[in-house]
Amino acid sequence: MTMRSLTGIPRHVIFDMDGVLVDSFPVMREAFAVAYRETVGDGPAPFPEYTRHLGRYFPDIMRIMGLPLALQEPFVRESYRLEGQVPLFDGVRELLTELNRRGVGLAVATGKSGERARSLLRRLDALHHFAHVIGSDEVARAKPAPDIVLRAMTLLGAKPDDTVMVGDAVTDLASARDAGIAGIAAVWADTDEPALLAMRPAAVLRTPGELLALLGQPAAR
Repeated sequence: MTMRSLTGIPRHVIFDMDGVLVDSFPVMREAFAVAYRETVGDGPAPFPEYTRHLGRYFPDIMRIMGLPLALQEPFVRESYRLEGQVPLFDGVRELLTELNRRGVGLAVATGKSGERARSLLRRLDALHHFAHVIGSDEVARAKPAPDIVLRAMTLLGAKPDDTVMVGDAVTDLASARDAGIAGIAAVWADTDEPALLAMRPAAVLRTPGELLALLGQPAAR
């Protein structure tokens, strides 16, 4: 765990989902390949480029990549079909259980749609850990805008100085920064660590459990 600057003991944690809570990249790759083949045609699907934009809402990524928005329907269909193959990362369930025990308020702010995110967490028996799960389709502007983080803070009743965001993408850290809260980089998945470090996160975590040591023991509510 590398720590730069974090003041006080956070009482609220906002998590990104893909690459932080769930190991969805293999399913994401397969769903994207099917959607690309059905919509664009033969040839390799540009998944490496797609991953550089993770954290953003899917239609926004398509616009950035110059791909047809029609990819969304087969991508979502295949994502639901393959949902049973997506696991929580090792240590995440234990982390969430302990944070609940400590009384830390938890929310998810994801690039997925809210419906898809809640469906997946429900299947993994993890939805109950979170007070709120917010998708990019449920705010005016998706990441890297701060809207989704600000919405989560409002719902949690959180203040900037008692809240952190844990994410694995530059868009997560940018959203946290512009919402006025500390961003924490999660690097236990396949992520662009140099790009995350360039965002000067408050801390860099290599396992989910390291977050517990960083947060310490919050005061009783």
